[in-house]
Amino acid sequence: VKAVDSGYWPLLRYNPEMRKEGKKPFILDSTRPTIKLEEFAYNEQRYLVLKKNNPEEAARLMELAQESLDLRWHTYEHMAEQEPAEFQPVR
Repeated sequence: VKAVDSGYWPLLRYNPEMRKEGKKPFILDSTRPTIKLEEFAYNEQRYLVLKKNNPEEAARLMELAQESLDLRWHTYEHMAEQEPAEFQPVR
């Protein structure tokens, strides 16, 4: 649940066939992240080990990962708001 709440694992659907019906092909089912990435990540052993062994580097990488997640989330929201393009079959 924390993976979804942090935005690490967004719930989304993409079905290009929906364009034929004039519907949006990209659907974002997740709500905006409600917790920071680190709240999820440091419950995972693979991330916790780095934090224990090299806390400065872990903090730097977590900051970069949060920035990346925020940008990706912004992109998903933008995609979900877009009106569907008119369907043009390939000839």
